Amino acid sequence: MEIREGLAALRAAWWLPLIGLLLGGGAAAAISLLQTPLYTSQLQLFVSTPTSASTAEAFQGNQLSQQRVTSYARLLSGEEVAGRVIDRLDLNLAPSALAGRITATAGQDTVLIDVTVTDASAERAQRIAAAVGGEFSAFVSELEPAGATGEPPVRITVADAPDVPSAPSSPQTARNTALGSLIGLLVGAGLAILRARLDRSVKDQEVAGEIAGAPVIGVVLRDEALVQRHAIERSSTSRTAEDYRQLRNNLQFLNVDEPPKVIMISSALPAEGKTTAVVNLALALVDADRRVTIVEADLRRPKVTRYLGLVGGVGLTNVLSGSADLADVVQSHGDGHLGVIAAGPTPPNPGELLASSHMAELLDKLRGTNDFILVDAPPLLPVADSSGLAVHTDGVLLSVRYGATTRDQLQQAAATLQRVGAKTLGVILNIVPPKAEVATAYGYGYGYEANPAQKGGKRRA
Repeated sequence: MEIREGLAALRAAWWLPLIGLLLGGGAAAAISLLQTPLYTSQLQLFVSTPTSASTAEAFQGNQLSQQRVTSYARLLSGEEVAGRVIDRLDLNLAPSALAGRITATAGQDTVLIDVTVTDASAERAQRIAAAVGGEFSAFVSELEPAGATGEPPVRITVADAPDVPSAPSSPQTARNTALGSLIGLLVGAGLAILRARLDRSVKDQEVAGEIAGAPVIGVVLRDEALVQRHAIERSSTSRTAEDYRQLRNNLQFLNVDEPPKVIMISSALPAEGKTTAVVNLALALVDADRRVTIVEADLRRPKVTRYLGLVGGVGLTNVLSGSADLADVVQSHGDGHLGVIAAGPTPPNPGELLASSHMAELLDKLRGTNDFILVDAPPLLPVADSSGLAVHTDGVLLSVRYGATTRDQLQQAAATLQRVGAKTLGVILNIVPPKAEVATAYGYGYGYEANPAQKGGKRRA
């Protein structure tokens, strides 16, 4: 994954790192607060030999001390010393338990041993550390017998006496919380990137065009107002209105020599914005002084007439069955440049009706009186209605819902059209979130309009 794709994944799922940050920090803080505070008292021991009469003897004594230091460090954290301390302080502990609280570290090339004692009580930690120093000195005296002079070959001296710790050494709540937050943030970021890698939905224009085998000729942003009324006001200057005007312009110049006239608009699955695209594309074409007729060919779930506030009783099925003439079912919308043929009663065989020669004759008849005929067709994958209808049109526009239509679904829809010999004119990337990367890249010029100071007829100084 490229850096650009990674950043896009983090922007799309920004809430995952945030949740990880909060959960990681909260969990670490809770665990730290639930732990029993422990206090650490430190002791430093100095290992030496008796005073030497010559330089050679001093050197040999120093080497002996250094050799003993590592062994003494191991003895300090053993059960023998722990048992002696328990007896001295009358502690209710097992030697193995106390030995686990004592840590001794020998400095490299030195004669110093650092001893730490950890306990739930600060005072007891100091008392144990002090007892360790005294008991270990006596223990070494037993292990190292005196020489001919009567002096032991090695002495253990307390170089730094233990103090009562003023603050617990663990848990370190602030550090643990910061570390937990960082880990949670990284885990959340990883999940966001993994989510993007596993996401098979279509979110990129190049990917959509490559799979469909046709260019993306329009990117339409999600508009909450369309959820209620479905049709944009013709005078609107909103971003979505401009998206449909841009789609209209691209559609008119798809093929200058043989421009498509009868255009079927469909999608892979329902709820991908195809009917809303049909209605608003038709209105945008009418604004460009084009005569347009919408054919409501989704006979199972017709929505065009409801979106435009028209009557849906008699329509296409009546014409195809011969029970009504074309002129009797065409309804006008607005100033008369937009005609609508409703679906009519739901037939028992919608696929056969749409693929029939009567449907082809109807579309040919509409060619003579319209600049564009937009056919609102059923989705391609759930039913076979559209595949038979597509061969009667000049081409198909596929509505692809951003983040919902998967690559496999789009590929299957394109393959369905290819198998029947229908031409895919282009793709409409529909219902795109305004904050999506493709929306930002496609609509960089949004906001270029008349001077706001002049809209109300007044100029501000």
